[in-house]
Amino acid sequence: MNDMTPKKFGIGAPIRRKEDATLITGQGRYTDDFAPEGVLQAFVLRSAMAHATIQLDGLEAARAVPGVALVLTAEDLTGLKPMPTKAVMRQVDGTTHKVPERPILCSDTVRHVGDAIAFIVADSVNIAKSAAELIEVDYTPLDVVVDIEAALQEDAPLVWPEFGTNRAFTLGHGDAAKTETAFASAAHVSQIKLINNRLVANYMEPRACVAEFDPASGRYTLTAGTQGGHGMRDIIARDILGIEPSQLRIVTPEVGGGFGTKMFVYREYPLCLFAAEKLRRPVKWTGERMDHFVTDAHGRDNVTTAELALDANGKILGLRIHVLAAMGAYLHQFGPFIPFVGTSMSTGLYDIPALHVTATGVYAHTVPTDAYRGAGRPEAAYLIERLIEQAALDLGLASDEIRRRNFIPKEALPYRTPTGRLYDTGDFTAHMDKALQVADWAGFAARKADSAARGKFRGIGMCCYIEACAFPGGEEATVELNGNGTVTLLIGTQTNGQGHATSYAQVIAEELGLDMDRIEVIQGDTDRVRKGGGTGGSRSIPLGLPSVLKASKSLVQKIKDRAAEKLEAGPEDLELVDGTVRVVGTDRMVTLAEIAAGAPEPLAGQEEVKQVEATYPNGTHVCELEVDPETGDIAITNYTIVDDFGVTVNPILLAGQVIGGTAQAISQALCEETVYDADGQLLTASLLDYRLIRAADLPDIHFETNNIPSTTNALGIKGAGEAGTIGGCASVMNALQMALREGAGVQHIDMPATPQKVWQAIQAAR
Repeated sequence: MNDMTPKKFGIGAPIRRKEDATLITGQGRYTDDFAPEGVLQAFVLRSAMAHATIQLDGLEAARAVPGVALVLTAEDLTGLKPMPTKAVMRQVDGTTHKVPERPILCSDTVRHVGDAIAFIVADSVNIAKSAAELIEVDYTPLDVVVDIEAALQEDAPLVWPEFGTNRAFTLGHGDAAKTETAFASAAHVSQIKLINNRLVANYMEPRACVAEFDPASGRYTLTAGTQGGHGMRDIIARDILGIEPSQLRIVTPEVGGGFGTKMFVYREYPLCLFAAEKLRRPVKWTGERMDHFVTDAHGRDNVTTAELALDANGKILGLRIHVLAAMGAYLHQFGPFIPFVGTSMSTGLYDIPALHVTATGVYAHTVPTDAYRGAGRPEAAYLIERLIEQAALDLGLASDEIRRRNFIPKEALPYRTPTGRLYDTGDFTAHMDKALQVADWAGFAARKADSAARGKFRGIGMCCYIEACAFPGGEEATVELNGNGTVTLLIGTQTNGQGHATSYAQVIAEELGLDMDRIEVIQGDTDRVRKGGGTGGSRSIPLGLPSVLKASKSLVQKIKDRAAEKLEAGPEDLELVDGTVRVVGTDRMVTLAEIAAGAPEPLAGQEEVKQVEATYPNGTHVCELEVDPETGDIAITNYTIVDDFGVTVNPILLAGQVIGGTAQAISQALCEETVYDADGQLLTASLLDYRLIRAADLPDIHFETNNIPSTTNALGIKGAGEAGTIGGCASVMNALQMALREGAGVQHIDMPATPQKVWQAIQAAR
């Protein structure tokens, strides 16, 4: 085969998604499509106020409504424990922080709009809603705080008065004394203050769940859209229901997007399970878009101040950062971990010898926050790349020149950062240079002049990012030969639309000589899949694929050993082709179905390849845009990405992941704004008020790779699922900042840079 001929299967093959035929023809089966016989429908009565004590009346009237099967309040949930926080962190003073109790249903106090008060189960959703209207919630309003800077003021209302402060925790990295010394010797200090805006995930498919209970076995089944059922099973069983995980089965059908937010246990899941056991009937809850806005974990929401110490030549000496990270009214499942892992990437691609960063979690009367695509790393990349641009401006250096002077050189890798991260491979100057070339950075001045002639401002900006993902661990894979000669993969990752079935199957197909349509990939069933780490942190392909490959090879060897007996040949003389095992160079063969039928026990390969360090994808995004000063409208005219993902498994799927993530970053930078009023009411609680990027707003995105294989991953892969969100925001905002500064004298603008905000900034500067 010529090296330039595309591969049919295997790593690197540009195979179209095998999942698409089902999904685009409307045959995908999602949680809401599941309706077991006798299923009842549930509705959650939620708080209309952000902070109040409550008393309930009208419960008996609600229970008496025809068709209502059950009305639950906090006092009815005997035996259920509160929602757990699984990330209890060690603070800078060596102590662990306090964790407030998050009840499944609030008994006497609500702390954000959307807090759950009652759970109604009925023959239909409309009946449940009608019953909920009969429940009178007597609110006694309490003082509210929604702004995290205001929440730390001495006279601020307290979300948890028993704690005496809205400061949830203070975490940190680095060496304060060493950093102070670096700043003392600096010739120049650049500083910046940034807002990283609060986001609502807004996946296409709102959450839903169906709970069933089998009295004969005492087992529960929960069908729900998740990012991995095993972790969710363990938390619901052990931490909430107080049962063994073996008593609970989690089934995940098709999932219409996750972005981190479907990783978590939400109140409706144990409520439906509890109700199903009590009623001995299946109970189903389907969230509406409004539920999503006021109950599902939000993302980002940081206010950060940072300083960069430099010598007279523009070489970085030290970095000092303080992050205020909104936690919302409660500490969500992994909420406290997000600013900690994010700030571990504070130094970016730069050789910064001294660092001190603190991250303070802050309570406010808002929806709790947790992981959202990138989970802390987009915030870190945004900060360092906006700060490095500020330093370039202060020192009169070009954007690329200040980076060249401070990049970790290729020959210094592997490189240990001040936060303990170990970057293994990369060539950061190379992907920057390639991106600048493709984007025609050198020709920008002429395009800027053309824009000016038309009364427009033009800017160009870059972001050179690195992230940590595919964190240490492994993912067990089992590849089984079925009786009909097909193959089944069992693996505990969970697709949310990424194309796992294609990526895994193309590797199995190459090893076993099968067409991909003869390979079934099973995820999302904790009874069928023995264990699993789920999907998050760009882990599925980097951790899952090495195990899939090794398990496939293990199965191939077992098949050859079995076939060798039948064909009276050595295993080394056999090859697997088109569903058969044949002796190389002859027509002697046996089918895989015959091998399976003759085996004394099922043939399978089961392997788990583990890695001990994260992978570190990196790259450069370049954005060029034009601003209409009369309207504040922004048009992105060119967008270029050059990334290092180590090894490309499937270039089609990779491009989809990167471009999709970049679209989310552009949406954050220019559109998405979560607005609470002073009373804690969420003013942007629907897609009428919360703007997402539209297809018409997105440019054509040029994407290519400059790959250098990872040395920490068995196949050299660096995770890619979150990279677009990590590189996108800073490139857009650096370009916009240039356009506004040079066009109108605007010195600073924060995300989201909506047309109204851009126009107002221009007017204020003028």
